Amino acid sequence: MQLDKLVTYHRALADPTRIRLLLLLKTKERSGQELAAELSVSAPTITHHIKILREATLIKERREKNTIFFSLNTKVVQQKNQVIQDLLLREKKGDEEMPEIMNQNEKLKLSVLENFFTKEGTLKQIPAQLKKKLIVLEQLMEELERGKKYSEQELNQYIKQYHPDFATIRREFIMQQYMYREDGIYEVNPREMWAKWQDL
Repeated sequence: MQLDKLVTYHRALADPTRIRLLLLLKTKERSGQELAAELSVSAPTITHHIKILREATLIKERREKNTIFFSLNTKVVQQKNQVIQDLLLREKKGDEEMPEIMNQNEKLKLSVLENFFTKEGTLKQIPAQLKKKLIVLEQLMEELERGKKYSEQELNQYIKQYHPDFATIRREFIMQQYMYREDGIYEVNPREMWAKWQDL
C-alpha cells in the first residue's frame, strides 16, 4: 500500500541523527565511515540508521570496489511530500470518500506474488514474462543480507528453499544486477542498481 510507504517514510525522518545524516548527504555522497566520523557516532549506529533510511528509499547507494557511498534520494523526497500534500490539502468534493491508495504497479506486484508463490512461500514456477520475473526475483532478494558475502553453495541453498532450479535463478540475480560475483563470492548490489520492473 502507498499509505504504508508514507508511514515508513515519515518514521524514517522522526529522528535527529537521521535528519543530520540526510543533511550531510544532501551536499555530497559519503561512505558509512565518513558519516560516522562527521556525526561522531559509532559505525553500528550508522548501519542502523542507514537500514531505516534505505527501507524508506530516502537514500541512494553506489558501490566502488568494497565501499558503498550514500547520497540523498531527492526524487523520493519530492514525491512523498507531494503525495502527503495531495492527501491532506486537496479539496473534498461533496461526500466523495478517499479513494483506495494503491497504484497500478502495486496491484500488479500483489497479483504476481499471489499467482506465482504458494501459501507456504515457495515459487511455483519462474515467470516467462520479464516484468513478472523481475517482481519474483525482487521478492526472493528481500531475505538476503546487504553487505554479507555468500559463497555459491550458500546462495544455492538459499534459493532451493523457494525453487529447485537454483542455477537459473542465481544467474538471473547476476544478469539483472541484483547481485555481483567476484572470485566465486556473491554480494547484494545497492537497490538503485537492480533492474526496475516498474519501468517496463
